[in-house]
Amino acid sequence: MTRRPMVAGNWKMHGSRAANAALIDGVLAGLGAGVAAAATGLTAEVVVCPPFVYLADAAQRLAGSAVELGAQDVCAEPGQGAFTGEVAGPMLRDIGCSHVIVGHSERRALYGESDELVARKTLAALASGLTPIVCVGELLEERDAGRTHEVVGRQLDAVIAALRASALGLAGLAQCVIAYEPVWAIGTGRTASPAQAQDVHAYIRGRIVEGDATIGGWIRLLYGGSVKAGNARELFGMPDVDGGLIGGASLKAEEFVAIVAAAQ
Repeated sequence: MTRRPMVAGNWKMHGSRAANAALIDGVLAGLGAGVAAAATGLTAEVVVCPPFVYLADAAQRLAGSAVELGAQDVCAEPGQGAFTGEVAGPMLRDIGCSHVIVGHSERRALYGESDELVARKTLAALASGLTPIVCVGELLEERDAGRTHEVVGRQLDAVIAALRASALGLAGLAQCVIAYEPVWAIGTGRTASPAQAQDVHAYIRGRIVEGDATIGGWIRLLYGGSVKAGNARELFGMPDVDGGLIGGASLKAEEFVAIVAAAQ
């Protein structure tokens, strides 16, 4: 079964109008992706996720290119309303987003997002026609305690349970991407070995296969722990690693382009 690789850049809280324009132009030039995807040799799906305030600018810069636009978060409420400071899925679609990151470890750790809230955000993204990149992953103390599978399984099960309880059913999972991000390897310079990444990716895929073998077989699983040009090819060479959710390295056009090349 062939799964299309994906590389998504999470810019986090970085950037300015000038810096973002230069970064996007550098990525498009490096990928040869300044024209429609059908006219390039780009086989991987490439997404960039700037901060909210720069999404509209990025959408204009990416218009007509092979690179897609994603947001870093979405409100769990599916429509408009009195939710000061939040951004709804339909708003993201309205300005050109196709993807959204849901449940990033920083949202869970710094802003107290629970498994249940992440599941609700996943449903809200799907209801808005967005592809949710659903993040799961364990803390260092959880890995050291041998609880990696338990923690990742719990986080994944919350999303699966919410889907089963919704009108979408488990079939909604087919519209998602799952990103495994070992929290201990984000921004620390530490990286899970390819074997460690493969172990968790295989566990995630196996858990999904238990519910639906077809969805489990072709759902894309991204690795998101300090991926760089130097380690991307080996990580992406693992059988259940279908690309990466890239943090700091996505802020350097040359580095990001090299990571995409490794996923091709």
